Amino acid sequence: MTPLAHADQSPDFIKLLANDARWGMLKALASGDHQVNELVTLLQQPMNLVSYHLKKMREEALVTTRRSEADGRDVYYTLDLERLRDLYLAAGSALHPLLSEPRRVINLDHLPAARVLVVCTHNSARSQMAQGLLRELSQRKITAFSAGSHPTQVHPDAIFTMDSLGIDIRAQSVHHVSEYEGQPFDYVITVCDKARENCPTFPGDGQQLHWGYSDPLAIPNAEQRQAAFMQIAQRLRIRIEHFLITLAQQ
Repeated sequence: MTPLAHADQSPDFIKLLANDARWGMLKALASGDHQVNELVTLLQQPMNLVSYHLKKMREEALVTTRRSEADGRDVYYTLDLERLRDLYLAAGSALHPLLSEPRRVINLDHLPAARVLVVCTHNSARSQMAQGLLRELSQRKITAFSAGSHPTQVHPDAIFTMDSLGIDIRAQSVHHVSEYEGQPFDYVITVCDKARENCPTFPGDGQQLHWGYSDPLAIPNAEQRQAAFMQIAQRLRIRIEHFLITLAQQ
């Protein structure tokens, strides 16, 4: 029998995951973005060790960073769920073709009804798109709301972007977060750093998640701004698909 070729060594991706600390970080970042001090607390590991493992995952482009829009000194870490999935399936395929699978289909049979509030600063773009995606991807099993700390109006680029995805958000309106204080929510999701760092505590609410995205309205060039809107919408879709799958499996 011919011995295994050198090229058949285990992929670097699998070696990267074979560490308890890195696995714990991936589990935490799969739900939402975190600052390094939050990961230190969650994992109960020293700062230098957490920073080292984050650096290793950044080198593989599994984790990206961005500075907080609220406080430029703070840094958020974000897991690239789509790259993680692609590398995971590629590793499985390298072992055996049957371990590769087509793009997932969300089974909503066991998706529980839930109330979700999405919070942003102006409630004009990111939160509006997330609200529409939550509603449509869950086939309306999720009752989605959105609000802002300084609400303005739904931005035309948000409407145009969602139209291109086959989702009409024209009937959605803006709300101030104070309108929802005291109401029960299963999840409160912040989609901008300013909202997350200033989000009020909702009595009796469930889990709070942070999916941070840079404000596309800060881009003055119209073409670049529209491209940023589409990129955020696509990333929100991936986040929400993962969120719905997780809910359906609980």
